[in-house]
Amino acid sequence: MLDIRLLRETPDLVKQRLAGRDAGLMAVVDEILRIDAARRAAETERQALQGDRNRNSKEIGFGRKNGEDTSAKEAEVKGIGQRIDQIGQEADAADQRQRELLLGLPNLPHEGCPVGETAEENPEIRRWGEVPTFDFEPRDHVALGQALGMIDFEAGAKITGSAFVVYRGDGARLERALISFLLDLHTREHGYVEISPPLLVRAEALVGTGQLPKFGDQVYHCGEDDLYLIPTAEVPVTNLHREEIVKPEQLPIQYAAYTPCFRREAGSAGLGTRGLIRMHQFDKVELVHIVKPEESMAVLEALTGHAETVLQRLGLHYRVIELCTGDLGFGSARTYDIEVWAPGQGAYLEVSSCSNFGDYQARRMNLRYKDEAGKNRFCHTLNGSGTALARLYVALVETYQQADGSLLLPEVLRPYFGGERIG
Repeated sequence: MLDIRLLRETPDLVKQRLAGRDAGLMAVVDEILRIDAARRAAETERQALQGDRNRNSKEIGFGRKNGEDTSAKEAEVKGIGQRIDQIGQEADAADQRQRELLLGLPNLPHEGCPVGETAEENPEIRRWGEVPTFDFEPRDHVALGQALGMIDFEAGAKITGSAFVVYRGDGARLERALISFLLDLHTREHGYVEISPPLLVRAEALVGTGQLPKFGDQVYHCGEDDLYLIPTAEVPVTNLHREEIVKPEQLPIQYAAYTPCFRREAGSAGLGTRGLIRMHQFDKVELVHIVKPEESMAVLEALTGHAETVLQRLGLHYRVIELCTGDLGFGSARTYDIEVWAPGQGAYLEVSSCSNFGDYQARRMNLRYKDEAGKNRFCHTLNGSGTALARLYVALVETYQQADGSLLLPEVLRPYFGGERIG
């Protein structure tokens, strides 16, 4: 959530930065400032009226002692009290409306973000490895996985519905191997503390990380208990420190968590969404950082590097792009997307999105730390997929397919899988 003082003091700057996302947001800023001015004026009036009521009450007390008729003063005080109550109700409504608008306002893009309107304008930062070549016609992961008995979409549809899958045999074993490899890499080499969080959260946790109220239609809600299935481990893990003031020596904090993730939106049919590419349920290892503000941009680079290491160790070709202002995620100030090459798709697939949220999430969840001067300041939060398993699985299977239909696993994965080949 943006600091209301930032809007008050530099409205033109806020509008300029938000216009890079959506020009329509400038009107929202004006509405927030209009409500804020009216609310503050009402508060000034309430304080003045409270002063008048106190003075009149004292005069009534003196008058009664002297036997004077104080009925007119008492009526005046009653009217003042009614007006104070009315202002209080109006102020509460204005506070609620202002908060709703602020919660619906996205983060300001970092000044270093490339300006653009669509994903086509995202600049490529770097590439690693080469596009794999084959001396046979490569198949996609659906054909490969079904031929090897690894993935079963029909069973997933029968049990639950479309965009769900059952991993079988070596397919389930491969998924488990990838999860273990990712967690070991990030905890043993990159210094993350492993977390195993709940998969159900309260609404305030989703508000804290920015999924609510904006994206309420994309999360699964369990109405009877008023709990939500997590769309990403970012939600429970970042909220571990909600409503806390952490000590400076606790920072930086970095967590890694494996969880299934649940999202309603699964895209439309077609090559770009076929098979495992867009699922309602998928596995992911998430990386979360909580840091001091002056460190966050350097940490974003390190975080992105940690996610890239996954693909390098697995020998998968990828590229890194930076999101332009018009394609930036709702709460992010700056984001790098990592896209892995999937030969069966003939396309790059996003497997990690590494974002710096600045103090945007911290303000929503009241997450602060004490600086060296003892002042409470909002932390900066970052997160990134380290990585998303479904698309990583797709790229791995399609990259390591052999002419005979088998899969030769990358060397780093073999100890976790317990073998070097599937099929």
